Amino acid sequence: MIDYSKLTKHLPEHVYVQILDVVVKYKINTPLRLAHFLSQCHHESAGFNVVEENLNYSAEGLRRTFKKYFTQEQANEYAHNKVKIASRVYANRMGNGDEESQEGWLYRGRGYIQLTGKDNYAAFNDLLPEDIIKNPDLVATKYPMLSAAWFWDHNNINDLCDSETIEDVTRKVNGGLNGIVDRSRLFYDYLDILKNV
Repeated sequence: MIDYSKLTKHLPEHVYVQILDVVVKYKINTPLRLAHFLSQCHHESAGFNVVEENLNYSAEGLRRTFKKYFTQEQANEYAHNKVKIASRVYANRMGNGDEESQEGWLYRGRGYIQLTGKDNYAAFNDLLPEDIIKNPDLVATKYPMLSAAWFWDHNNINDLCDSETIEDVTRKVNGGLNGIVDRSRLFYDYLDILKNV
């Protein structure tokens, strides 16, 4: 049994309230699972402050982060144009249309774990009273925690938490090991809070 009140000093109030709404529903109900979940959400959202993917890349940043999508000439053309960048890098995957459809921009990462792609939005949409396909900004403004918990459950990350490492959980959330040092530090901080009686 987790004493969730221990988190009140460590989370913004609006985040704490949302946590209480999702931990039972999505079985993020052990100290280990919750420490993993909170550390990943915390890192992905820059301390629960960012609920929308930052796509404001310089040409150099595009070549470093999305090299397979941009030649140097294209990177120069797309630099700092968030709509064009998202439309290109998320085109023709995750249920999005081609670059011209701009669905990559429309269904860019939002929420505490950056729900991304039309397929994910459509699957999450089935649980909601509003239509996030028509109004995807709701993921950032109204459902940042619920979307994160849904993604967590949809991808069976609780199972990883029970038997695997921070690296395995991070790969499932992020696709790589970006920010692994910070994620690890946060995980142990949250685990200490939740286990400390």
